[in-house]
Amino acid sequence: MINSDFWRNILETYGTRVVLIVIGLTTTVLAARALGPTGRGLFAVAVAVGAIGVQFGNFGLHASNTYYVAKDRDLLPALVGNTLVVSFGAGGLGALLCWIVFSLWPEIAPLRGLLLVLALASIPFGLAYMLLQNLLLGIQQVRAYNVIELVSKTIGLALLGFAIISGKISAEILFGTTMVALVLSFSWVLWCLRRFLHHAPIPSFPIFRRNIGLGLKAYAVAFFGFLVLRIDLVMVKYILGAQSAGYYSISETMAENMLMLPIVVGVILFPRLSGMAHRHEKLRLTQQASLLTAALLLPMVVLASVFAKPFVGLVFGKSFLPAVPAFVWLMPGSFFLGVEVVMVQFLNSLGYPRVIIYSWICITGLNVGVNLWAIPAYGIAGAAVVSSVSYFLVFGLVLAAVWKSNYAPSTAAAPVPLCPT
Repeated sequence: MINSDFWRNILETYGTRVVLIVIGLTTTVLAARALGPTGRGLFAVAVAVGAIGVQFGNFGLHASNTYYVAKDRDLLPALVGNTLVVSFGAGGLGALLCWIVFSLWPEIAPLRGLLLVLALASIPFGLAYMLLQNLLLGIQQVRAYNVIELVSKTIGLALLGFAIISGKISAEILFGTTMVALVLSFSWVLWCLRRFLHHAPIPSFPIFRRNIGLGLKAYAVAFFGFLVLRIDLVMVKYILGAQSAGYYSISETMAENMLMLPIVVGVILFPRLSGMAHRHEKLRLTQQASLLTAALLLPMVVLASVFAKPFVGLVFGKSFLPAVPAFVWLMPGSFFLGVEVVMVQFLNSLGYPRVIIYSWICITGLNVGVNLWAIPAYGIAGAAVVSSVSYFLVFGLVLAAVWKSNYAPSTAAAPVPLCPT
């Protein structure tokens, strides 16, 4: 059975995420009502641009940091140093190059003016914050990880409330408040890690070179997986305009909130599996976590689909009701994606097999290609259906890979049945 320490970390982290959902929902509602669908759409695209930049620039260190520091805490100073170089070196350079390209060819820019500058400037700080957070998880500082997340989001909400009360609200100002909270959070997590450093965080190229193999495989999986989750919003903005993007951003935000439980389980499960020596033990733990996640997630997505319309009308206002059909169409895919998020940690702990990388690349191409037809033809509901189908296909591919690995030659033990007996 899954031990109590594992469950305690999951419950604490999930409780924190529930509070974060409330804070995020409050932020979303205040922003939507203050900005309207068009302003909300521009803000959502700015967030997506920054998030895509973070995914593009992390080189898989989000996984390799957790994996390697969990095995050898003496690597922490070098990993912190490498993280800062990658974040503000590679991430900052990438953001600058994007700004130059968008300045030379403004017709391809997803945003204009100050909002574009802020979105690109958020990339190195967001990158550093994410990578340092994973180091906290790798050294089992789960509680510190949760406290920083909670306080940072609370600060962001407070700044947003102050901006609304002052009467000075725009997509640029709203995004600026998130930037301030992000910089404060980055500084805090770096300060927390200092307590565990036995010397200054000096970058180490030999350690970076040793770790980058696993990192690049994790990077490919995370990047293409993230594109599947985010690229449809950008495509909706390009094809249908900012107002439709505002509607779709609401449906996406609500759908992502449904994935909090499996994400938390996956976050806690990955370092635990990485520390296990025997495949059959990893598989048994993954099976237990996956089945329990599915049992808890299924009623959540059903209830969310049933009450989506009155909830959106009450919380966001009737002007955002066009977001409801897209949300309902996202729910089947969200269920399968949630189970996949937990199940795939077994494969990740084996070193990110290439079949998973190739699967995500194919699904990304399929998603973009079909959306070019579905969005003009069926609007945001079409984008939601394409996403759900994509998530189901990923689930099927990962399930097949886990099943095959279960019966692969192993010196550890006989295969473990994937269904309870």
